[in-house]
Amino acid sequence: MKALHVITGLGVGGAEQQLRLLLRHLPADCDVVTLTNPGPVAEGLAADGVRVVHLGMTGNRDLSALARLVRLIRSGRYDLVHTHLYRACVYGRVAARLAGVRAVVATEHSLGRTQMEGRSLSPGVRALYLAGERLGHVTVAVSAAVADRLRRWGVPEPRMRIVPNGIDVARFRFDPAVRERTRRQLRLPQGAYVVGGIGRLTEGKRFGVLIGALAQLPVDCWLLLVGGGPQESLLRAAAQRAGVADRVLLTGERPYVPDGSPGPDLPALTSAMDVLASPSPEEAFGLAVVEGLAAGLPVLYASCPAVEDLPPRLATEARRVRGGADAFARALTETRALPEAGRPRPQNRPASATARHYCITRTTAQLMDVYAATVSAHPRPLGK
Repeated sequence: MKALHVITGLGVGGAEQQLRLLLRHLPADCDVVTLTNPGPVAEGLAADGVRVVHLGMTGNRDLSALARLVRLIRSGRYDLVHTHLYRACVYGRVAARLAGVRAVVATEHSLGRTQMEGRSLSPGVRALYLAGERLGHVTVAVSAAVADRLRRWGVPEPRMRIVPNGIDVARFRFDPAVRERTRRQLRLPQGAYVVGGIGRLTEGKRFGVLIGALAQLPVDCWLLLVGGGPQESLLRAAAQRAGVADRVLLTGERPYVPDGSPGPDLPALTSAMDVLASPSPEEAFGLAVVEGLAAGLPVLYASCPAVEDLPPRLATEARRVRGGADAFARALTETRALPEAGRPRPQNRPASATARHYCITRTTAQLMDVYAATVSAHPRPLGK
């Protein structure tokens, strides 16, 4: 099967890194088109041997990009087009239909209750999304929560499939040698208790809550934030005001898989943590929580459909926290006081049941089932 993935951009973000991970495991012949910003993930995909084309789209109303995309799809003779993120879903579905592709799939990665990829869910955003959705054949939701939101929007149930995000469980397995090396690279004090946060530094992630919590914790507690984004300077200023700037480390965006970048990658950074905290109140999936569980960390979260969609027995290491800085400070204090908190994590301990449930090989198998069913339901006309 030959598939084309169309994505809005390839900077270091959750959907972008998820696409790279999928293509490392997906048993299909895949190319990628990025409408804008062929950033670090584009370089990583190329290093993996994936053909990446930058469409050079200059803005939301650059209709010339649509014509270029149609030509590219036609010349590639793809069996299936798979779109990712809002702008790519709008343009990609239209282009795929104009190019005569028989199967069009889209993944909805980031639909929250009140926003999508940081944009408010205005009537116009919703109307344009639904108009584009009708041009596809299948819409993939990354969680049951996202599927429920799409259903309430008016996306027909028969057109939806749930295929959760996946992680490379083995990459996150705890390694004490990696932990020591990473903590030395970060210049963390011996014995520091490290609270981790992973995600884009945006207002919706509420990382300021963790800074406020840190100010209430003992001085041997540190905060390690992994990610980049527009809130970075504001978070640094908040740490300064709270008097904890010397105990807050911001690493910037870090790759999911090794790509030659200087400094530790994301799995190495989770090895350096003692607990992961996710104060975001509105998540479409909650990938950071699953990554923390795969690393053997206790996890505190405000919202995580990946955990909430599972039977409680599968997510015993994750605890939901309702409230702001005070609530997270109490929860972090209680977590540190648990008998197992001071013990080294076993290197060979099996990954948590939650992490195993979201193993990338399981995700890609489910996605290939969606591909096969969609292509077989829309066969290529004779002579094409």
